Amino acid sequence: MDLGLAGKAALVGGASRGIGRAIAFALAREGCRVAICARDRERLEAAAAEIRSSTGAEVLAVPCDMSQPDDIRRFVAAAVDAFGRLDIVVNNAGGPPPGPFEAHDDSAWQQALSQNFLSVVRTVREALPHLRAAGGGRIINITSVAVKEPIPGLVLSNAARLGVVGLAKTLSRELGRDGITVNNVCPGLTLTDRMRELYGDRAQAAGRSIEDLLAEEAQRIPLGRLAEPEDIAALVVFLASEPARHITGTTIQVDGGSTAAAM
Repeated sequence: MDLGLAGKAALVGGASRGIGRAIAFALAREGCRVAICARDRERLEAAAAEIRSSTGAEVLAVPCDMSQPDDIRRFVAAAVDAFGRLDIVVNNAGGPPPGPFEAHDDSAWQQALSQNFLSVVRTVREALPHLRAAGGGRIINITSVAVKEPIPGLVLSNAARLGVVGLAKTLSRELGRDGITVNNVCPGLTLTDRMRELYGDRAQAAGRSIEDLLAEEAQRIPLGRLAEPEDIAALVVFLASEPARHITGTTIQVDGGSTAAAM
């Protein structure tokens, strides 16, 4: 299937590792020019170099903290300056810290909303004129299965990411006439550094090994395994493609069937 992505210009947030890196790799393999960002310059440059050498794609690396509006403005502007256009926006940022409701003060809430909700608002605001100038485009938000089934102990993420779903549904209706689709991708349990950190803490508290906890989680998934970042990237690439031109306003989980919600 020709996905129609060759020559498109994409930007991907949080792409120095994990899901964001896998998405950038997958888009580059399809012929996209890709701008990537992350806070850690050294790790970001290493990811960009690896994507270039493996795919031959043009890759721009821009250090950026997705909770900072000025950084987002610089990131989008740098991508457009480098590629001359913008076709695909993948909003992705690391999740906020875990903990119950009473563990988080206003500062924690403000940081979570800035990083995981307002980052989407700000990126779309900066990118929108360029998507329109290109005659249409794709906005794809990486959220979490928490938007369909809230996860205990992750109240900040549960709340902030649901805001993204409401925003995306509204944008899908407002931007449809511009040929811009807006969709959400919801990873389930995925083998990333963040997951290993969360389960490392749980394993230490329980006096068990992280391998045992991850094996138990895999057994609860109907397909019998945890997701790899590439599983999420595959859906993102399809939603970014020309064959997905009539898909908008959706929220799709990639979780091996583990989410209990019917929709």
